[in-house]
Amino acid sequence: MVYVFLADGFEDVEAIAPIDILRRAGVNVVTVGVTGKQVTTSHNIPIIADITVDEIKLGDDLDMIILPGGMPGTTNLENSSEVQAAIDFCYESKKFIAAICAAPTILGHKGLLTGVKATCFPGCESALKGSAHMPKMVIQDGIFITGKGPGAAFKFGFKLAELLCGKDKSLAVESNMQCRE
Repeated sequence: MVYVFLADGFEDVEAIAPIDILRRAGVNVVTVGVTGKQVTTSHNIPIIADITVDEIKLGDDLDMIILPGGMPGTTNLENSSEVQAAIDFCYESKKFIAAICAAPTILGHKGLLTGVKATCFPGCESALKGSAHMPKMVIQDGIFITGKGPGAAFKFGFKLAELLCGKDKSLAVESNMQCRE
């Protein structure tokens, strides 16, 4: 199971593309409203989350959390004690933590990226304290998967599908979505 945390001001495509890709791959994806059941994207699109943050259950069935970027979405995620607890749980339990655009800064502020290869939206690099920043679209290093920004959202989603479902399933979804020649 995967939790995708949505807070007011999140970047639309950075959340919706991975949600769509993972659901097509058969992953149980649960959207979590951090700032309420209805969350508004950075482009003023209202989204109804599956559950609210006070309903999450951190346990063995959780495989991954996803933190979309965008502003002030990233700040709203970082200010949530429940999101912080989910990050801590995944880090301690060696479960995947995926963050894209500005959201990797949350992990950097926590000191979790020391010695980790990571990427983020240009201009956010200084917050990735101790990381080996690489200006690539998507990077996986251990349990951490980071993406550069909105343009990387599909590649980010396919990498997450590969990690959870295998390369063949990810490639099949990518092909079915007409993202491959």
